[in-house]
Amino acid sequence: MSDTDRLLLDAMLGKLATYLRMCGYDAAYVLDAREEGREEATPPPQNDPSDDEILQWARETGRTLVTRDVDLADRAADAVLLSSRDLREQLREVREAGYDLSLADPPVRCGACNGELRAVDPEESLPQYAPDPAETDCWRCRACGQVFWQGSHWDDVAATLAEI
Repeated sequence: MSDTDRLLLDAMLGKLATYLRMCGYDAAYVLDAREEGREEATPPPQNDPSDDEILQWARETGRTLVTRDVDLADRAADAVLLSSRDLREQLREVREAGYDLSLADPPVRCGACNGELRAVDPEESLPQYAPDPAETDCWRCRACGQVFWQGSHWDDVAATLAEI
C-alpha cells in the first residue's frame, strides 16, 4: 500500500469515505468511532476534533487529508482540497486529484468502519440478512463483524462511479 492509499477525511465527508473504502482506500473518517489500537497513533476525540487534532492525526498516521476547509488544507503537509458539497462532484474532484475510483474486486475495506475484510468460508454461519455464502461470495469485517457481498448497493455505487 502506498501513502496515497491512506486518507483522512474531514467532517462532512462521511459518504465520500464509504465510497473511497469501497474503492480499496484506507479512508479514516474523523467522526467515526474508533477502537483502541486500530491506529498507530492516538486518535482525536470521537466528538468533533479540532483542526490541530486532525492535523496531528494525519501527520502521525501518514495520511493525506481530504477536506473542504481551505484553511485546514493550507496547514496540512499533504491535502486534497474539495470545493463541492455534492457527492458526485466530490468524487470527480478526488479522481481529478489522481485517485483511481474503481471498485476493489474483491472488496478489501469495510464501508462502515474502514476495517479490513476477510472472505467468508462457505460453511460459515452468517446473519439472516446475508446471502448464503455457498452461493454468493461474502466478506466479514475483521473489526466490526459486518458482512458484505456484491449486491444491489455494490451495483448502485458502481453505477455512480461510472457516471463520473
